[in-house]
Amino acid sequence: MSARASACLELEPDLIAAAIGEAPPSAAGRVRDHIDACRECRGAFERYRAIDGLVLGLRDEPVPADELEAARAGLRAKLADLRSRIVSYRVFTSPLGPILVARSEQGVTLVEYLARAGGIAVSRLRRAAEEDAMEGGAEMDALHRELTEYLGGRRKELGWPLDLRLAGSDFDRAVLQATGAVPYGAVTSYARIAADIGRPTATRAVAQALKRNPLAIAVPCHRIVGIAGDLMGYVGRRISLKQHLLGVEGVPTVEGPSDVRVARQSMYVLYPGDDEYCVPTCPSLTPARLGMATLFSSRRGVEGAGVSPCTTCRPDLHPIRR
Repeated sequence: MSARASACLELEPDLIAAAIGEAPPSAAGRVRDHIDACRECRGAFERYRAIDGLVLGLRDEPVPADELEAARAGLRAKLADLRSRIVSYRVFTSPLGPILVARSEQGVTLVEYLARAGGIAVSRLRRAAEEDAMEGGAEMDALHRELTEYLGGRRKELGWPLDLRLAGSDFDRAVLQATGAVPYGAVTSYARIAADIGRPTATRAVAQALKRNPLAIAVPCHRIVGIAGDLMGYVGRRISLKQHLLGVEGVPTVEGPSDVRVARQSMYVLYPGDDEYCVPTCPSLTPARLGMATLFSSRRGVEGAGVSPCTTCRPDLHPIRR
């Protein structure tokens, strides 16, 4: 991550606008005052002016249209790249401990549980070499409010635009996108996610991708469990966080001598491709089918998927009682 001061990063949009002559007088004055005292920003200002001068020169010369458009596209790309590297962050208090939320122009790019001892110094944001991070202000308050509402059970979806720039690979992005499709109050298995992305033998790779999930909570990897319903692999070994989040969503869990599992006998079952949902005791459900199904904590939730009660086990007539 760049070592530039927060004031420099915050001024970057005005710096670009002033360099190309599009800044209002107040912003242009702030830029002049700043670059008088900051050599690095003064150099950046001169580079932006040089780029803009090149484009203006191209407009005045009889350059082929395709070359002119390519030059303009190059300039737009460079300026967009400068803006896209700017990431604002805040560290929020929560029932689960301190949580860092960061966002770019494209959307929320990082949601991370922080160790109380290390704080921002041990954040993944500090290790993201291509990002220019600065602490955000009041514009981040809405994210904090929505996160607090979600963790308190007063909001079912965050609805944030997401920027997957910190996902490590195309495979990781595919896993995150499939995970994001698992509904509130439901769980499915790592094996199911692997099948959904067309990699049915990649269950372990899916688990590793979710271990690296840069968007905890926002991409709900807490809804992904083992094929037998066991809670595993959340923020290292912090299974209690996973259990807490599932509890907020109404997903029942049971604690055994050595593990914590989803109480599958208390959830409705929807197997992929079926147009009917079942109770877990339905004769149509083998252990293999149950392990690859999506389990819902409520009838309202499963019926929200557009399916009907099974005509064999009749969950409408024999609803699950907890």
